[in-house]
Amino acid sequence: MSIDAEAIADRRRLRRKLSFWRVLGFSGLIAAVTAIGYAAADRLGYGGVQSQIARISVGGVITGNQRLADLMERVGNAGSVSGVVISINSPGGTTTGSEELYRNIRRLSEKKPVVAFVDGTAASGGYITAIASDYIVARETSLVGSIGVLFQYPDVSGLMGQVGVKLEEIKSTPLKAEPSPFKPTSPEARAAIQGVVNDTYDWFKALVRERRRLNEGELATASNGQVFSGRQSVPLKLVDRIGSERDAVAWLEQEKGVAKNLPIRDWEPSSDRDFSVFSMTAAAVDLLGFEGAADALRRASAHAQAAQLDGLLAVWHPLEK
Repeated sequence: MSIDAEAIADRRRLRRKLSFWRVLGFSGLIAAVTAIGYAAADRLGYGGVQSQIARISVGGVITGNQRLADLMERVGNAGSVSGVVISINSPGGTTTGSEELYRNIRRLSEKKPVVAFVDGTAASGGYITAIASDYIVARETSLVGSIGVLFQYPDVSGLMGQVGVKLEEIKSTPLKAEPSPFKPTSPEARAAIQGVVNDTYDWFKALVRERRRLNEGELATASNGQVFSGRQSVPLKLVDRIGSERDAVAWLEQEKGVAKNLPIRDWEPSSDRDFSVFSMTAAAVDLLGFEGAADALRRASAHAQAAQLDGLLAVWHPLEK
């Protein structure tokens, strides 16, 4: 049985074409995977050798966050990062979470020049975050300040009396597990908690005095617990200037020698995704086109997060409705 020479030639041409398209397809796959890898690395703050300014966003209620601490360490060690913008929109949170964030930013500032931009609210623990930087820029209508400390707990003793429930307890000392939501607070317990609040308030004010270089009179005016607008905050020395993020970057360029016109890249904590029922439901509702309902669910999620705060707080309106 003989095979036609032309048929053999056609088969060879077909094989060459198939080989060409296979190589092309494989090369395309490699390029696509590489591009996706670079995009993911850039989003998470790993990749890229291009000089840049890193943007780290601090939003919502502040609590202890190891992923954010790890992120700041990565930013500090990244050779491609020339400067850092801390973009803040937070009412504060726990005092321990705010202290942790403050110290992490201070450590970061030892490696990179850091500027804060108040893009909305920097109140209470959010303001502790801002003063960790070496310069603060705020919008005119931003909310700044709320320098103070809060300790909240419920008193359900009246409700227990109505339903006929009485709590029995045996304690090693009178102030153990005080204050208790199951009985009215004794004067001794109230005084003990007030002492903790006052001590933490003194710590907060000392940070503000040191970082913002305020005298006692200026500190007393600024630390009465109220919030101020960005415009009010400049003469109070709570912020350095009114402006936008571009003005914050300009300070890095002019005062810290950062090269001009560098791209600003968002650096995000690794695996920092919110898988709560509220957030997943909101995302699904948003995809269906019900934006109002999705926003309501996100607000409910934020309030639920605030309601879970426990202990000593540096937060503005933690349970606002």
